This record gives sequence, structure tokens and C-alpha cells, in this order.
Amino acid sequence: MNLKSHILLFFLGFASLGYSQTKSEEKNEIIEQRIEYIGGDNESIDYSTLFDNLYYYYDHPVNLNQTKQVDVLLELGLLSEIQVVNLKKHIKENGKLMTIYELQSVEMFDLPTIRNILPFSMVSSELFAPNVSFKEIMKNSSNELYTRNIRDLQQKKGYSAKENEDDTRYLGSPDKLFVRYRFRYLNKISVGITGEKDQGEQFFRGDQKQGFDYYSAHFYLKDFGRLKALALGDYHFQVGQGLTLWSGLAFGKSVDVSTVKRNPAGIRQYASADENNFLRGGAATFALTEKIHLSAFYSRKKLDANVTDTLDNVTNEVTFSSLQNSGFHRTQSEYENKDAILETHFGGRIEYISSALRIGANGFASRYGGEFDRKLSFYNQFEFASNQNFVAGVDYNYVLRNFNFFGEFSRSQNGGIAYVNGVLLSLDSRLSFTMLHRNYGKEYQNLLSNGLAESSNSWNEKGIFMGMEAKLNKSFTLTGSMDFFTFPWMRFQVYSPNSGGKEFITQLSYRKSRNFTAYFRYRRQEREVNNSQVESAIYQLTQESRTNYRLNVSMKITDYLSLRNRVEVSEYKKRDTKSEYGFLAYQDIVFKPKSKSYSFTARYALFDAQSFNARIYAYENDVLYYFYIPAYYKVGSRFYLTARYKYRKKFDFWIRYGVWNYRNEETLLSGLEEIQGNVRSDVKVVFRYLF
Repeated sequence: MNLKSHILLFFLGFASLGYSQTKSEEKNEIIEQRIEYIGGDNESIDYSTLFDNLYYYYDHPVNLNQTKQVDVLLELGLLSEIQVVNLKKHIKENGKLMTIYELQSVEMFDLPTIRNILPFSMVSSELFAPNVSFKEIMKNSSNELYTRNIRDLQQKKGYSAKENEDDTRYLGSPDKLFVRYRFRYLNKISVGITGEKDQGEQFFRGDQKQGFDYYSAHFYLKDFGRLKALALGDYHFQVGQGLTLWSGLAFGKSVDVSTVKRNPAGIRQYASADENNFLRGGAATFALTEKIHLSAFYSRKKLDANVTDTLDNVTNEVTFSSLQNSGFHRTQSEYENKDAILETHFGGRIEYISSALRIGANGFASRYGGEFDRKLSFYNQFEFASNQNFVAGVDYNYVLRNFNFFGEFSRSQNGGIAYVNGVLLSLDSRLSFTMLHRNYGKEYQNLLSNGLAESSNSWNEKGIFMGMEAKLNKSFTLTGSMDFFTFPWMRFQVYSPNSGGKEFITQLSYRKSRNFTAYFRYRRQEREVNNSQVESAIYQLTQESRTNYRLNVSMKITDYLSLRNRVEVSEYKKRDTKSEYGFLAYQDIVFKPKSKSYSFTARYALFDAQSFNARIYAYENDVLYYFYIPAYYKVGSRFYLTARYKYRKKFDFWIRYGVWNYRNEETLLSGLEEIQGNVRSDVKVVFRYLF
């Protein structure tokens, strides 16, 4: 019997099990399902901030009667702009909600929507006092000390003894360490400090005598009179649709079609371990009047860069060929590129806000302390290669009955422009549509831009996105989207202008009860790339496609046992070549006894992917505040076990063991990461103390 047959029997055997109803779902499961639904298949995105917020608001639900808090559900992607406006209007006209199920009387709210927000919201008649005392802050605040250690169990080449004197090796230990302390009072005050060390980096030795390779700290206030937000230290600033200024997480295309619209959080604290995607300095938002808000920000931090020459030994100004965003400082060469240049941003925003309309104007200047000597070629000649820039833009968001219009226009210093316009239409609570048009000029330059795009940059792209969500009945929901895009200029490995592609995503979801859910997802991506099989003085393009079919089933077996099953097939094909296939099947077991201090989640997976092109991504249950979306490829199996123990409501302990077992492989990975053998495993340990 071949592997494909094993996969089929594996899934069918578990899918035949029954289910029974339970009172509530496990917090981790709710949050993980939400992340997977809106996040898509991207292992490089940092979901840490979203994790933090979902965990926090699960334990500290948003009071829906406190209308200023309701916007949090919009930022989390749990409600649409139309729903938020309708909820605020309902409360203004009818008074405070008596129960959360009164939401059924609010326009555009239905039971599925209420179920989505239920874990993160509540209804209370108690509203926050305008003047908060020190006693109140201490009474309702929380302190959290969080530590995490990750270690691979197999030795990598980078930690082995040198065979020759000139061999490169990692300077530090194979431990990945993370420590964070955070004080938090509701969503109004946050103070924290974070330290992180990657695997291979030094720790209290060598060039890292200060301990961690990366430190972060923040002080944050929100909604204190006219001071709407104040951030000192590390922070995020998100405005408009992400074209002019957006630091931090921004969703791409996913099953949730509404996520193509950016819901900016404004100024927010930063407490994650991403060493690049944040601002460092200070920012504030003031209410000049009830409807006019003014923001200003300043950021100054050092960036990693590939240094090619030193211009001035006194000022330490250098010539650099590119910026580095890996955050790794494991070898001597990596360490020499650490904090190589100084990046400075400063600017502001003025915004008009009413119940249905928001208009803002933004502008900021950037400067880099060195000479940017980017190696330009014909395909990347329009990319940013200067030591200064100025970007300005305007954005709008308008709700008119069942319509939500939004968009942004932005211009960089060199004259390049980018703009996006979109609309969300809710015909009723059961049917909604999304449409978005984007046009990012090939000359547009902005390193703080994060608009919706097929590529990783908001430049050299045109496209139109259309999406729909239809709740067919109480059990079935159908979502679908189409995205058509073109690239006016050449790109990496696409040496011809006006290349393009398209993407289709559709999902049929079934929910019989709280105890049984299932969905089938179809996804197809097509785009043009260089045809390497044709030798010619002129580059010719060919079409490549990736198609995924996914069937996912989740069920409650008992009050303490849940099962999750998945089968997924992928196909990669270039025109005039044979298709490459990938297969994945896994079984998750979630065991959480009632009134017990322990729980665990386990997965066993089988996979068979003919190439990396046919890889399949799957979200994995992990320790607290950590996410993992690995690519399953080659042939083998995957197993992990995540266990949690809680002691007296203040102490939490997580441990996770994961192992990859590959068939017919003598070595894994490459370079200094190379492992001898066909097994790769790791252990993660987390300790949290709440006080």
C-alpha cells in the first residue's frame, strides 16, 4: 500500500467518529482557528501582536456598552465597519444593551457574527470613570512575566567543531530565548520590556556582554482626556489603507474577504520580537476638537545592512548595498552588519472623525545615515536607492447605510504615486460583497508602505479584487474571491513588463452545532514567470500555477476531547511540463479535562510533496504567544505534543516536543543549518507568572 492510500485511510478512520456537545470551547482553539481563518498561508508574517490582543481580550472582554471600546473588535477583524457603526447607532437610539443576545436586533448582526465576537466581548452597565485613580489602576491591572526557550535536539553544522581555521561557525548557543515583562491596565495603559536571543547568537559573552541580542521597551497611554494616544519607546503607527504609513501586521488575501480592507489601529504599543517592523521613539495623538485629531511621531533606530565601505570613521557613516531584515547575528559577518546605519522618520497626521466619516492627511520624512549603493539592474531600477525620502498621502473611510467606501492616495518624493479604492457592501446579515482596485506605480518608493498586494511590496502592481460571503442557511456559509493583477514593470525572475496573474479562493463551511464544523477550500494561483527552458536573447514568459484542495473537519467527541482532521492536495505546474503534487493528512487530538489544571494537544501528520513548489502550509498548535506555520514538503511524517499545566491561577507552564521524520534523506537543511540524518526535532518550554 502506497503513502497516498495510507493518507486516505488515516483520515477516513478518524472522520467516522461521532461527537457530543460541550459547553464552551478552549481558548487556544478559538484563537488558533481565528488566526488560521484570517491569516492565510504565510510562515513569514509575525502574528505575535494579534496573538497578544486576542488572548488579552479573551480574558478581558470588550464592554459593548462602552462604545469607544467597540473599535477594538474592528481592529481584531471580528466586526466590519458597517456593523460597528450600526451598533453605536443602536445604543445611541435605544440605550445600553441589556444582554449580548440583544445584538440580534442590531442591523447586520446575526447569530454567526454574535458567536464570533462572544468570546471577546461582554455587556455591562458599568462604564469607565473619566478620571481614573491610582487605586483603580492597581486594582484592575495585570502583571505578566513570560519566558520561552526553544532548542533543536540535533546538532547543526554551525555548532560543530571547525574542520579548517577559515571555517565559519555560529558564535553562540543553539538556544532561542525570549523574556518579557508587561504591566497592563485594560486597554488604557501598557508598560513592558522585552529581550530576545536567536539560535546561534551570543548571550552575556563575546560581543553580546549586555545579554540579549535584541531589547524592546514601551510606555503607552490611551484615552486620557484630549490625549487619545501616547507611545514612548517602541510602537506601531497605522493609518489609512497602509500605502503611506503602516508598521506592524497587515492581513493579505484570505478566506475572510473583508480583511482586504485595512482597519488601522493608529498609535499602538509594540511588545513583540520582530527586530525590524516597528518604530522607536515617540508618538502622540491629541483631540483638538471632538472631531479633529492631530498626530505626530518621531522614530530613530539602527538597522542591519550589508556594508560595502566606510565613508567616515568619526561619524560611522557607511556605504551599504541593501538592508537586512533577518534579525540574525549568529556569525561574525552577520554581527558586523548589525546596527550598521541609522534610520530616522518624523511626520504627522491630521484627521477628521465623525460617526460615519473619517478623512486623514499624512506626511513624513525619512533619512538614512549612509550612502545607499544599491546594485541596480534593468528589473529593479525604480526601487528606492537614496538616503532620504518624503511621502504624503490622504485617506478616507465612509459608511453610508449598507455601504463602506474606503481608499487612499499616496505620493513619494520622486513623484511616484500609489492609490487604492474599495467598497464593502452588506445587502443584509446573510450576504456581503467586497471590491477593491489598486494601482501602485513602478516609481512609487516607500519602505513604510504595507498596502494589499500580490507581491511583498506596494509598488509596480495593478489589480482588482472581488469577494463575496453568503450565509446560505444556519449551517452553510459560502465565501469566494477573485483577484486579477498585473505588474507594469519587470520583477525578479520576471524579465518582461506587463506580466500578470490571477487568484481564486472559495470555501464552503458547514457548522451543524458548536461541536461539529467542517469546510472545503479551493485555491488556485496563476502568474507569469521567466521560461528557463527556452534559450533566447529575449526573455520569454510562461505560466505557472498552484492549486490547493483542502478538507477540514473539527468535532467534539466528549466534554474533554476534540478531534481535528485535515486532508490537503496541492498541484504545481508550469506550462508544457508535468505537474508536481503534494499530499498532507493529519490528525489533531485536543484533550482538556474539565476542572483540571492540565491539557494537551497532539498532531500526527503524513505528507508527500514531490518538490518545494508543491509544498503545503498548515498552522500548528503551539505554546502561548507563539505561532508556527511550516511548509510540509518532501516525504515523511510529522508529530508534535503540546502540554500545559496551570498552578493556582498564577503560574502557567507549557512544554512542546515536535519532530520531523523524512524518508530517504541523508541530510536536512543546508549551510550552517545542515543536520546529518533524516530526523529534525525541537523542544519549547514556556513559563508565565501572572500577578
